[in-house]
Amino acid sequence: MGKFKKQPQQKRFRPKFHVKKGDTVVVLSGESKGEEGRVLKVFYRTGKAIVEGVNIVTKHAKQSAENPQGGILKQEAPIYLSKLMVVDKSGQPSRVGRRREGNKIVRYAKKSGQILD
Repeated sequence: MGKFKKQPQQKRFRPKFHVKKGDTVVVLSGESKGEEGRVLKVFYRTGKAIVEGVNIVTKHAKQSAENPQGGILKQEAPIYLSKLMVVDKSGQPSRVGRRREGNKIVRYAKKSGQILD
C-alpha cells in the first residue's frame, strides 16, 4: 500500500498586486465609492484588502474578556482589490506599473511617473 511516496505540492509564488500595505487608495465602485483610505492589510489568497474607514459593517459581539459589554461593533470589512486604485503623491488616482531601476523593480504611478515605494 505504501509503495509510492506522495510528492509535495509545488508552492506557488505570491501574486503581485497593484496595492500594498500602507498605500493610500480610492474606492472605485460600491457603497463606499469615492472614499479614500490607507490599506491596513492585504489578503493575497482572496484578493481583498482592509482599508481604513472604508466598507464599515456592523458586527454583533458576544460578551467576552476583551469585550465585557458585548453589543454592536462597527469595523472595516475586506474589499476586493479590483475596486481600489492607488493615489499618488499629487493626490490623483493612478494605475500602477513596474519598471527596473538598477537592480530593483519599483512600482510607479502611470499618470505622474512618480515612484510609489
